[in-house]
Amino acid sequence: MTKAPRWPPRAVDHGLSVTSQLVVVGTRSSPLSLVQTGDVVSKLRARFPDRQFTLSRISTTGDTNKDAPLLTMEKGMFVKEIELALLSGEIDLAVHSAKDLTVELPDGLTLAAVSQREDPRDVLVDRWDLALDALPVGARIGTSSPRRTALLMASRRDIRVLPIRGNVGTRLDKAHGDDYDGVVLAAAGLSRLGRLAEVSEYLPPDDFTPEVGQGALAIQTRSDDGDTIETVREVDHGPSHVALAAERAFLRAMGGGCSVPVAAYAELQMDGLTVSAMAALPDGSRVFRAAFDGDARVPETVGQMAAQRLLETGAEEIIDST
Repeated sequence: MTKAPRWPPRAVDHGLSVTSQLVVVGTRSSPLSLVQTGDVVSKLRARFPDRQFTLSRISTTGDTNKDAPLLTMEKGMFVKEIELALLSGEIDLAVHSAKDLTVELPDGLTLAAVSQREDPRDVLVDRWDLALDALPVGARIGTSSPRRTALLMASRRDIRVLPIRGNVGTRLDKAHGDDYDGVVLAAAGLSRLGRLAEVSEYLPPDDFTPEVGQGALAIQTRSDDGDTIETVREVDHGPSHVALAAERAFLRAMGGGCSVPVAAYAELQMDGLTVSAMAALPDGSRVFRAAFDGDARVPETVGQMAAQRLLETGAEEIIDST
């Protein structure tokens, strides 16, 4: 069983104080969403003890349509209703899993801050506590992610990859039930819920390129709400924000809603920013990979160039054919 340490650095303390007022924070009501939002709010409360932060739990399309396959639902299904509440003034800011955001944010909204990214890797949890390459032939592994499905099939064509729905706790329970032998999830979610002890293997990013934004929390505000923007920037983690900007630029350059699995993972290095990218056919029969090193001061450009480099490897052929 492969274990690993938690993920990287700390944000800088700027020491700003502001006047007292009520701040309403929008969030999904799933256990993981509440933990994630609670983490951000606790940091804000520590920075601004004179402000009152209160949570508004909002049901999204993705939460209410629990039985619908994720592939049949539109991108943004876990954020749309929260964004509408933000635009209407019902809430002042929203905390999202960054990977749930659409490539283009609605007019009037901005990604004002990104909290420190947790471990972005995927993890395998299975009934035998085995690594992926040691699973028995025919093992039934659950995921509803097209990216994970393709990469699992590329790694092990002799296992069965099955769709699965539910929150993290539900999926972990199903991994030991009658219909599944295991499940692939995000390490960050298990970390935030205190369930890393159940991990059988951390899947290496070189093989399992993380979803754009995986492990990062995006703090969204209205574009014209300068006071709230200034407030949430106090908990912004610069390296995580730079990485997310590069990854989202990659996705935008790839067409955003293209139907083949694509992913990118950005890492800040001592001498710049590296974006590793991949595209695959849904069945994993072809996987294309590329990487681009660039200037961290222009993360969007680095992300765009990573997309161009990936397309040049032959990925453009499979994207144009779907």
